[in-house]
Amino acid sequence: MLFQNNKLIVRQLELKDNILLAKWLSNPIVLKYYEGRDNPFNVEKVNMEFYNRLNGVTGCIVEYEGVEIGYIQFYELDDATRKAYDYVKIPERVYGIDQFIGEVEYWNKGIGTLLVRSMVKFLCEKKQADRVVMDPQTWNDRAIRCYEKCGFNKVKMLPKHEFHEGEHRDCWLIEYKHD
Repeated sequence: MLFQNNKLIVRQLELKDNILLAKWLSNPIVLKYYEGRDNPFNVEKVNMEFYNRLNGVTGCIVEYEGVEIGYIQFYELDDATRKAYDYVKIPERVYGIDQFIGEVEYWNKGIGTLLVRSMVKFLCEKKQADRVVMDPQTWNDRAIRCYEKCGFNKVKMLPKHEFHEGEHRDCWLIEYKHD
């Protein structure tokens, strides 16, 4: 277990979780916001994308009240990403996170806010992160509201930053600064 906050547990990804990820990432409702409805995953694709990483990404499963409900990953920004985000001259430790709740009946219950706040606290306290960043697509208002509630602020627009459902979409670079 990486950490626990009340009813929320975040633990590192295990091989057996590939079935859960394939289930979540083949659901069009989830894919609308994460990866795209034209990019469904099966177990083989999950194994390739989530288990053969050499890039420092730590994948985790999110449990709420004992039920596995989602996925979150974190990583220290590499040089290419620092350059893309204009963080080359910033000597601070900057981490990125990405997440989704795969069990849609757990949406709109404040769990995403609890998850993001908990992960930011973990990264600042345990990984000495000075900043935490994300790059949600500009149209994803619900996610952006959640992130702003967690203390993230819009830094800049990233035009045509993410290929999603057949087109390059604009994203916001948002950041949380640890005091």
